[in-house]
Amino acid sequence: MTKCRDIGVLATILVLAASTGASAQPSPQAYPGRIIRIVTTEAGGGSDFASRLIAHGIASGLSQQVIVENRGIQAAEIVARAPADGYTLLLNGPTIWLLPFLRDKVAYDPVNDFAPITLVTKAPNLLVVHPSVPASSVRELISLARKRAGQLNFGTSGTGNSVHVAGELFRTMAHIEIVRVNYKGAAASLTALVSGEVQLIFANAAGGLPLAKSGKLRALAVTSAMPSPLAPGLPTVAASGLPGYEASALIGAFAPAGTPAAIVGRLNQEMLRVLASPDAQERLLASGVEGAGTTPEAWGAIMKSEMTKWGKVIRDAGIRED
Repeated sequence: MTKCRDIGVLATILVLAASTGASAQPSPQAYPGRIIRIVTTEAGGGSDFASRLIAHGIASGLSQQVIVENRGIQAAEIVARAPADGYTLLLNGPTIWLLPFLRDKVAYDPVNDFAPITLVTKAPNLLVVHPSVPASSVRELISLARKRAGQLNFGTSGTGNSVHVAGELFRTMAHIEIVRVNYKGAAASLTALVSGEVQLIFANAAGGLPLAKSGKLRALAVTSAMPSPLAPGLPTVAASGLPGYEASALIGAFAPAGTPAAIVGRLNQEMLRVLASPDAQERLLASGVEGAGTTPEAWGAIMKSEMTKWGKVIRDAGIRED
């Protein structure tokens, strides 16, 4: 009798333990039940701006406060280790998937440690040259670089960033010899171009376009596959001398791997709603980027494609983090 009673008590304990474990799992129906945080890079950058725009926009649709945390290079590692419950998200650019190609050890796996939510923004660079450069098109610039092998310098604003790899891709696809000169930041590299220290730069639109409009620089093309609303009337690099060339800096949203599909879908729906709004589109263009928006599956495929493409460029050029 005692044995049967003990078995009954044990069964009750097991049922309670199972129900407690189940309730500890994130419930898509109850989501969100507390503050959501978006972890991103340094304050003031493109990822920070996009994060704050997204945070403000989705807060109303989710009826929950959404905060932004600036954690620099550690942002991806923090989110990779966070619970897969939809309350800690990552919004980041190419660094997250290019860093593994630039250093020997990275504390996360860009494919296996994250659940893609959506592509948020894309930003083509502008190929700009100093006014003294006798080239008014990409085709003429390539011809000039071949005639002056090793004599033209291109400025960059960091190792392995979108400006750098865009220049390396241009160099290899065009089969030209141009010399990289690295500067500490985009402003310093543009100043060097204006002064004539370097002859060309793949600048971000926010920094390069005003200088081109003022006549201090000459803009030759945009690096996107299609013409960009960021630079109306400017041809693409591909269409004006280097077929197949394309380079854009992408920023996307992620959750930790294992986050329930229903929660990822809800976040995707809310972010797409924000990105489709005319106000968000206008604000993003004013900041020098284009609003995007994809399904989680499409964003995952795009990131893997970016890794394949730029990983090869980085390996072939022997680029390592400074």
